[in-house]
Amino acid sequence: MIELFTADTPNGKKISIMLEEIGYEYKVTKVDISKDEQFKPEFVKLSPFSKIPVITDHDTNESIFESGAILMYLGEKSGKFYDQQDRLKINQWLMAQMGTVGPMIGQHHQFHHYNPGKSEFGEERYFKIAKRIYQELDKRLKNSKFLAGENYTIADIATWPWIARHPIHDIGLKNYKNLSRWYLEIADRDAVIKGYSSMDNDSKIPGLI
Repeated sequence: MIELFTADTPNGKKISIMLEEIGYEYKVTKVDISKDEQFKPEFVKLSPFSKIPVITDHDTNESIFESGAILMYLGEKSGKFYDQQDRLKINQWLMAQMGTVGPMIGQHHQFHHYNPGKSEFGEERYFKIAKRIYQELDKRLKNSKFLAGENYTIADIATWPWIARHPIHDIGLKNYKNLSRWYLEIADRDAVIKGYSSMDNDSKIPGLI
């Protein structure tokens, strides 16, 4: 059984979606980051930088932090969504999410949505970067059904929850034909619907805006 220490964030949703996709039994343990629970000593032992998500695989007593590493672990353990023959491309797009898509869109959230008016420089900078991310993903998906090729992989699972925050991006997902097609196709998967709402049963996947 997998224990998932998480919060209702894009990085947290990656792992609940993956666990639903591979059909593993799992238990959700909520980490309330609004109350700084991620800084408690018992959690820091699992996640040195106090970040969610973390999993503990109670079959092996292994704990894994960093969402990308968790996806790789679960992909290897289950033999799903992380094919050896496609691994080079999967790893590139997974690292692109970890190094660019998530951090840059996360900064866009902070400046544009949560703290508007506090830094004109920050708002403009990260809006431009977030818009370019949309453009580059759309360009990739014009020639590829999914990010790493013709198969749905952990690279898609990692990236999709960040695009699912599109209503607060104010970029206009509907204006990106290929990215919209990809987004809606993944949003229609049963496992994605279940994993998306694992922290909140009333949570609904946003449609196109």
